[in-house]
Amino acid sequence: MSPEDEAALREAVHALERTTFAGRLTAMVGRQIDFAGKLVPQPISGAVGKAVTLALRAAMRVALAGLASAPPERGDRRNLHRALVTASGAVGGAFGLVTLPVELPVSTTLILRSIAEIARAEGEDLSDPEAALACLEVFALGGQPGASDLVEGGYFALRGFLAKSVSEAARHIALRGVGGETAPILLRLMSQIAGRFGLVVSQKIAAQAIPVLGAVGGAAVNLAFAQHFQSLARGHFIVRRLERTYGQAPVRAAYERIAAGLRRAEDAGRNSLTLSGRNDRDAV
Repeated sequence: MSPEDEAALREAVHALERTTFAGRLTAMVGRQIDFAGKLVPQPISGAVGKAVTLALRAAMRVALAGLASAPPERGDRRNLHRALVTASGAVGGAFGLVTLPVELPVSTTLILRSIAEIARAEGEDLSDPEAALACLEVFALGGQPGASDLVEGGYFALRGFLAKSVSEAARHIALRGVGGETAPILLRLMSQIAGRFGLVVSQKIAAQAIPVLGAVGGAAVNLAFAQHFQSLARGHFIVRRLERTYGQAPVRAAYERIAAGLRRAEDAGRNSLTLSGRNDRDAV
């Protein structure tokens, strides 16, 4: 692997294994957002689940019909997409949960379009149903590692979990076209993605519900929301590009080597802080 590709893979590993929405949001709003325990009350979680389903259905329609037919956009439109998502977040922050069934599909579709531009930049052919569905996959990558019983083990474990559904859905689209997004094969894939995407949406709603944040905080939350998935998309499509160049097995081996190195560095840092704290107490 060339030094440039090794550096790109390091960036991908950090985005896919180490960057969480909670951490990004904390940095964005300048205060610690506590997502421990139940994120939202049960009645609200039902509304969130319905909004997630609506958002992913809208995104799937765009992924299957709109991405391949849309010409490549001039320049980098990710900042525009972020601005539009931020504006929708300001509305959500000002008016609360009642806007979620409208705001979430809009922001999700805008984020999907920015994901598609990242995919194109990494050499993806979005006329290929599998590549279009890989854009949707990004929404499943956003759940904090270990926060769901659906799948554990990181990026490649999640891709393996989704692989059969993605493959069958792509085959279904190739044979029958883009119509009928309610086909059981597509609904199964959407359900699997929703299980992970809903975790981040619940965090988003919990943050927007903080009274002191209001409309300004709602905008910041949505900006962090957009940036989070754009970062994941870049990592995801870097890995896919490198797999096309070097093969899946060598890229996975290099990815896991880099991820293991990051974990060792983090463990060493925590141990150093623990030892330092003990020394300070002993000195007192």
